[in-house]
Amino acid sequence: MTSETRTVFGRVGIWSSALHRSRADEKGRAAIADAVAELEELGYGTLWIGGSPSPDDAAAVVDATRTVTVATGILSIWDHTAEEVAARVSAIDASARGRFVLGLGVSHGPMVPQYTKPYSAMVAYLDALDAAAPPVLSGQRVLAALGPKMLKLAAGRTLGAHPYLVTTEHTAEAREMLGPEALLAPELSVVLDTDLERARTTARNMLDMYLRLPNYTDNLLRLGFTESDLEGGGSSRLLDALFALGDAERVRARTREYLDAGADHVALQVLTAGEGGAGLPLAEWRQLAEVFAGEL
Repeated sequence: MTSETRTVFGRVGIWSSALHRSRADEKGRAAIADAVAELEELGYGTLWIGGSPSPDDAAAVVDATRTVTVATGILSIWDHTAEEVAARVSAIDASARGRFVLGLGVSHGPMVPQYTKPYSAMVAYLDALDAAAPPVLSGQRVLAALGPKMLKLAAGRTLGAHPYLVTTEHTAEAREMLGPEALLAPELSVVLDTDLERARTTARNMLDMYLRLPNYTDNLLRLGFTESDLEGGGSSRLLDALFALGDAERVRARTREYLDAGADHVALQVLTAGEGGAGLPLAEWRQLAEVFAGEL
């Protein structure tokens, strides 16, 4: 990874599915604009719009900010044609001035009726982005990648990979597969709660849905977890491997573990007990910015 790319992404970013302008009313859209402007001022390197965002969601975050990198985390290739996305990316680039990155993924079979041959579908989608007028070039895009084939595709056809719900062991393996030059920017879910059992409950409330999706469960089994680890919202062993649970210093230490394992950037998703990560946790984002001061 070049020093220029590392500077563009920063070491730590924020991942949030609450940044969807298209899902909010007028008051909610104003709150999102204020929140992303503050996140930029706090110094986070990249804002990842989580949960299958649209190009319009990305455009709204770009318009509400000035310097921070904005990325989709992750746009589903089944929701938008490559030609549509290329046209919207071109329009976003006019105001983004090189700070927008298109994160792409194949989503999940249980969620997509037309889901078939995900690897081949992604290859065809990247081909179409290359052929679009204007194209979305490899340096403007990243892939959601878990397994070896998709990781190698990410290294060869994009800036790199943005894996979701992964361990430090996966990060080390992904770095080896990607090689030294590709971007590796895993997501890390965070629960700022020093009551460990309560923090695990919050984590399980979020994780339960993902443990019904084969892409994630297959990856976790490949990493050495067992079927019993996947039951009941996840074993304590699984939760402790996938999440940062505890105070802000614990989050900082866990983030460092991912960076030491080979990540270039870590995208933090803050989960809260009352909202399951669906709101705008401004207090928690501010708290984390304080502990990461000088490292963002």
